[in-house]
Amino acid sequence: MARVYLGLGSNLGDKETNLRAAVYEMEKRVGKLIALSAFYITEPCGFVSDHSFLNGVCCFDTALSPTELLEETQCIERDLGRTQKSVGGIYKDRMIDIDILLYDDLIMNTSRLTIPHPLMCERRFVMEPLVEIAPDGVHPVTGKLLKDYLLT
Repeated sequence: MARVYLGLGSNLGDKETNLRAAVYEMEKRVGKLIALSAFYITEPCGFVSDHSFLNGVCCFDTALSPTELLEETQCIERDLGRTQKSVGGIYKDRMIDIDILLYDDLIMNTSRLTIPHPLMCERRFVMEPLVEIAPDGVHPVTGKLLKDYLLT
């Protein structure tokens, strides 16, 4: 089993219901839920929108490989109403977004998937809920405590 941390975001519709539906689907299709952060209201990052986000982080134990996890989370996004993925750093409003942040201490960089998530440490809306549920977590690339990223 691998311990994975997933970032959640929604800025359309009933945002809390969208996040909870994603967690519910992941409990059925990804593995055992270990922890779920509080949800944080945040402003859009990387694009302009009239719709604020609701963000959180969840932790699961999973038997899925990183690629299988990616495929399953993308399927859940589609099932919950996401019609397009962000491409080339161009972001849009979305019903649900699920990002793989960490997968054990794996470091992976392929054309489809980069773990740890390459932008997570730059995004307070990811790091606050991540540190809430993994206060002693360590970034596998830098060796730095995750909570130390909130100090900068």
